[in-house]
Amino acid sequence: MKIHIKGGRLIDPASGVDRIADLFIAAGRVAAVGEPPEGFHANRVIDAAGLIVCPGLVDLSARLREPGYEYKATLESEMQAAIAGGVTSLACPPDTDPPLDEPGLVEMLKHRARLLNQAHVYPIGALTVGLAGERLTEMSQLAEAGCVAFSQADVPIVDTLVLMRAMQYAATFGFSVWLQPQDPFLARSGVAHDGEVATRLGLPPVPACAEVIDLERILLLMRETGARVHVCRVSHAETLRRIAAARAEGLPVTCDVSIHHLHLCEIDLGFFDSNCRLNPPLRSLRDRDALREALASGVVDAVCSDHTPVDDDAKQLPFAEAAPGATGLELLLPLTLKWAKEAGVPLAQALARLTRDPARILGIDAGTLRPGAAADVCIFDPEAAWVVEPGALHSQGRNTPFLGLALCGRTRYTLVAGNVVYAG
Repeated sequence: MKIHIKGGRLIDPASGVDRIADLFIAAGRVAAVGEPPEGFHANRVIDAAGLIVCPGLVDLSARLREPGYEYKATLESEMQAAIAGGVTSLACPPDTDPPLDEPGLVEMLKHRARLLNQAHVYPIGALTVGLAGERLTEMSQLAEAGCVAFSQADVPIVDTLVLMRAMQYAATFGFSVWLQPQDPFLARSGVAHDGEVATRLGLPPVPACAEVIDLERILLLMRETGARVHVCRVSHAETLRRIAAARAEGLPVTCDVSIHHLHLCEIDLGFFDSNCRLNPPLRSLRDRDALREALASGVVDAVCSDHTPVDDDAKQLPFAEAAPGATGLELLLPLTLKWAKEAGVPLAQALARLTRDPARILGIDAGTLRPGAAADVCIFDPEAAWVVEPGALHSQGRNTPFLGLALCGRTRYTLVAGNVVYAG
């Protein structure tokens, strides 16, 4: 299939391109930018006038809920949500049931995803067997099966010796370790940020220092083991300061923020809105503003959806009993555009946090439209207005704090490996 994407504003942060230009695709790859290759005859022409043409989005955290949680969502529904949101590559955390701690499970997930022929799925393998924090998994075998990094999702490793051994193993083979910092004892039973809102509502608190204390443990072990670490779902201003200092010291540490924490804070809990029950919890307004600034400056490397579909029964409970998580695949692009507009961040810079930078963290050949690269493309209308309603979402999980919010930015076409997999 040869495709000519005509007249769009082409933005490729990885190549430094931001101009009106045509894009030519052949055999699943980018054939040329600007002028067609010699003898190029398109089978299909896509008119992108007035639209943005950029690399397909790369999402660092999207729970697809298979295997084990099909009552919350299915691979089919969440992959459809991904391409409807312009996401062409996504990392899947290991907290499935059973967890992704066996090569056969990883191979099955990748096989099922390939059969759907939609977005690329990159499994994150479990660091410990059953995510129990006791015995290390066979990371080398999991990597051969297709895992690109190793994590505990949001399940902590309490035993520091086990964490050190895991980081030593990963460092030996050059694997990346993804960790969400949160001291399990300080955070035990907590559901909301330790601030005025939690006090007023009588909710069990999670102090912000729980994140900072565990981050310091991770950074000390990085110095000891030489492991590469990606810090997931940063939520606190002091965490950002310490990550920036560690990076200046030369430690190979990266970090991301969820799209929810970029826009919401503890005040949005309102009167026990269970859609705002997230992990980590929504922090203070000061923390939210610090995250927004850090993403703009590059201290935070990428923004992710932290997509976590939850069934209605698990959300329609008292706040402290409700399951944490929110759907985000289809909101990742418009909410990032909203942040960029409010923060005065250039569009190309904002798109870099969704394409080039997360692809670098994953270590995959994606997030670019340079000639020869895989033709994973997102074409979107930055001015298209829509309202976040359950019927407007493809995901089986309709749990989001943004219900009823009017947003701008809609995906018009998504291409994966040169094939149009979504047209909206």
